[in-house]
Amino acid sequence: MTITKHLDFWPRHLPTWLEVPHTSLYHNLQVSAMRYPTRTAIFYYGTKVSYETLLLQVDRLAAYLHIECHVNQGDSVLLYMQNSPQYVISFYAIVSLGAVVIPINPMSVTEDLMFYEQDSKAKIAIIGQELYANVAPLISSDLLSQVIVATYSDFIDFQDEFEMPKVVTTLSHIPASPTVILWKEALANSLDILPIAVLPSDIAVLPYTSGTTGKPKGCIHTHETVQTNAVGGALWSYMTSSSVILATLPLFHVTGMEHSMNAPIYVGATMVIMTRWNRDTAAQLIEKTGCTHWTNIATMVVDFLSNPKLSMYNISTLKGIGGGGATLPAAVGNQLLALTGVAYAEGYGLSETMSQTHFNPPDRPKMQCMGIPSFNVDARIIDPMTLEELGPNAEGEIIVHGPQICKGYFHRPEETQKAFIEFEGKTFFRTGDIGKYDEEGYFFMVDRMKRMINAAGFKVWPSEVESLLYRHPAILQACVIGVPDPRRGETVKAYIIPKKEYRDTVTELEVMEWSKEHMAAYKIPRIVEFVEKLPTSATGKVLWRELQEQEKNK
Repeated sequence: MTITKHLDFWPRHLPTWLEVPHTSLYHNLQVSAMRYPTRTAIFYYGTKVSYETLLLQVDRLAAYLHIECHVNQGDSVLLYMQNSPQYVISFYAIVSLGAVVIPINPMSVTEDLMFYEQDSKAKIAIIGQELYANVAPLISSDLLSQVIVATYSDFIDFQDEFEMPKVVTTLSHIPASPTVILWKEALANSLDILPIAVLPSDIAVLPYTSGTTGKPKGCIHTHETVQTNAVGGALWSYMTSSSVILATLPLFHVTGMEHSMNAPIYVGATMVIMTRWNRDTAAQLIEKTGCTHWTNIATMVVDFLSNPKLSMYNISTLKGIGGGGATLPAAVGNQLLALTGVAYAEGYGLSETMSQTHFNPPDRPKMQCMGIPSFNVDARIIDPMTLEELGPNAEGEIIVHGPQICKGYFHRPEETQKAFIEFEGKTFFRTGDIGKYDEEGYFFMVDRMKRMINAAGFKVWPSEVESLLYRHPAILQACVIGVPDPRRGETVKAYIIPKKEYRDTVTELEVMEWSKEHMAAYKIPRIVEFVEKLPTSATGKVLWRELQEQEKNK
């Protein structure tokens, strides 16, 4: 039965149903460039790129791709670079041709690239020059016919006061060849092409899953599925042409792609792009540009607020702060609220759903909560074994139906069939996440089905234990995993990064004793290990599976 109680808390100024534009993503850029030609589209460490200039460079790159690289409608193009103006230009040039963006994590290595190339059949790649060594073997083996190499320093003014990572200030040093084209050369053309008719149903982007349960799978997203969350995200967060968005999440990831690039371009807002996360530079950029919106992940917020120099910066322009990936510890959320007056609004989504299926209402968010179903989304909780629908406060698998759901997995019919179920006459996607919803229709994440710890027959959800550990005054970050135990089957282990001022005083035993007072006995970490850092993905998510593998191999 469709859950509707959450509509009582729906933002009053918004409709509950969203009519998605029947146009392409490129059309969004064309409209914003016509409406706001001189408005800054991109602010990159002091350099300003107007919407008029952005569209011009997109069109030039598109012409080069089409005429010189023979990229046609439906062809795949690898996009392998870090956050930069060139990333935005490349993305929109590719989709303007009706071609398909294959967004690749910059942390991927040559072996990964070979898989993506073979799976997507891409023959052209646009890359950051710092990643060239990883791509070179694909060129020499003729897997790629042409590679366009971008240098981030082409877009910066070395006189600006911002601290920039070395990868941004490095000058061009990759030599051109018949197969290697430098970015400046590609754009220094006067080529012209006829407009290409791109339909909402055409594939726009194939974001790949992380591959934690096997080979990565390409999620088939059309212009329509991407538009759904770009438009919905902009409306839900009160984004307008006057907004200034701090883009710290990687643009290859669906959350950064939608909330830090596609949504701002849809409304004609300004994107303040950071190539690498740096808490001082982030605060400086917020102050300098008057950032109003910041979509991030919990680890960024923790680091940002722990900056002893934060009080030196004026960050009062921030009006909307939120994110997903992992719940923000309540203590951190309260600290953020006290500092900025902004309540952190979490959301929930997956690569398969092109970011959000759930949002917290901006004017009534709940802490450590996925939020309520977004525009046009029907979300349920079912028993993962019997597929029986469950009611309020019952824990089960989250399933979702909505227009942002991918059309399946690329060349994976069997995987696609497993991922979807028919329920009450509608097709729902099985998220593989365990959650619940309360009497008001707000959804809460419990954990990944694969992550549950079975300790002597008791279910332990690591995210819950992590949330409780964050209440400890000495803990900066925590990651909880299950480790083998001869008596209990599995037991709870906590990897902890202590706050700097507590590193010489807090002990493993003290954390375990504290835990006895704050959580049920079966949830208490029986093993505590202090570490200087935790393994993280390019999006900042803690890679708990890596820690689990390390434990298994001991």
